[in-house]
Amino acid sequence: MFNSDLPGRSGPDACPGALQVHAAADGGLARVRIPGGAVTAGQLRAVAAAARELGSGVIELTSRANLQVRGLRLPPDACGGAERAPAEAPDFAARMAAAGLLPSATHERARNIVASPLAGRSAAGGRDVRPLVAELDRALCARPGLAELPGRFLFALDDGSGDVAALEADVTLRPVAAADESEAALLLAGADPGLRAPSGAETAGLLAVAEAFLAERAAQGSRAWRLRELADGPVRVAARAVQLEPRLRRSAARPPEAYAAETGAGGAVGVVGQPDGRVALAVLPPLGRLTPAQAEALAAAAGDGAGEVRVTPWRTVVVPDLTPADAGRWRARLAEAGLVADPASPWLGVTACAGRPGCAKSRADVHADIRAALGDPRPDADVSRDAVRSPTDAGRIPAHWAGCERRCGRPRGRVVDVVATTHGYRVEADGVSRAFPGAEQTSAAVAATREGL
Repeated sequence: MFNSDLPGRSGPDACPGALQVHAAADGGLARVRIPGGAVTAGQLRAVAAAARELGSGVIELTSRANLQVRGLRLPPDACGGAERAPAEAPDFAARMAAAGLLPSATHERARNIVASPLAGRSAAGGRDVRPLVAELDRALCARPGLAELPGRFLFALDDGSGDVAALEADVTLRPVAAADESEAALLLAGADPGLRAPSGAETAGLLAVAEAFLAERAAQGSRAWRLRELADGPVRVAARAVQLEPRLRRSAARPPEAYAAETGAGGAVGVVGQPDGRVALAVLPPLGRLTPAQAEALAAAAGDGAGEVRVTPWRTVVVPDLTPADAGRWRARLAEAGLVADPASPWLGVTACAGRPGCAKSRADVHADIRAALGDPRPDADVSRDAVRSPTDAGRIPAHWAGCERRCGRPRGRVVDVVATTHGYRVEADGVSRAFPGAEQTSAAVAATREGL
């Protein structure tokens, strides 16, 4: 069973934040919520400086489009060979607060909001949901009861492209029709229970669903972290939400296949045209990790100061509003820094858990093993383009490397699983499994993800 697919929970949610830090084997792990994935260049520089000066220099991108900093120094008794209770890193929290990344001490772990990364910048989307992200964040922090939301509860605002709708968040706002902003559908755990929010009531509707989730969880005597974990969750939560917010209405639900046909794919890299003639540049930090120097390069590409970058749920980073000429220059510079901007790169579609030394449960340093097999991601490095499955290759599916059976960070959907064992790696795909022991284990596992089992 995958860590991301547990049907129920036996304990309280212990998601890390900037105040409540997870004591991992390599030190403190802090998670900084950035609603909608939008962070200014100045804020990104603040995170980079904190990672360099207070941590191990590792910045991770999460599947909720947030940022994590690893290796924060904690009191001597906080960390050890196994994972310990939550700890605090006050110096880190103070820096994040000064950068404007910690607006609410009570609600910081509840501020999980993803949005279409190219909202307002792409012809594929019908609605610019960025103003709603800011409105939702402020309103969420203003409701004391919603501080009780688990750190895994997720809001998603889809611009009509279907990209973040595919994440099946606890509650997703998306247009009912591409050119119609008079009403939006509220999808619950990816299902459409017929819940509709009129224009002007979108934020109230999203928060009503969150409050209904907490009420239904209490009624069921559950400790669920996600709406899908409640018995008959979408139907029961929708019924409660209508009672809490009278502007919501019930409509005929659309069948799942109707949304599936409109669902867009995320995670692409390269240059994307904007309707205003400018372009956005999307790059991939290999294995979802940034160095402080790479973060600072992205901040410089955005123009420093109030310039903006957008972190995506697919662990890519988008720099919008560039001229085509500037995008070309920055694409080369960021690639030289080790960020992937080539849609044909073998690094696309490769994800991994933290592995050793960050996780005491891991059987392998999966990041080191993958890098040894794939080589340097920079454009002048000697890397085979067929080294591993890439979503840009027809018929190929992503590969996720995990240090143990929990398979933390595993993407949703069809995936090749590469799982560390006590003697090597085991590769699983579509019900078929092969073990690769011995000195050539990593290269053999990579070849298996390419050639099939």
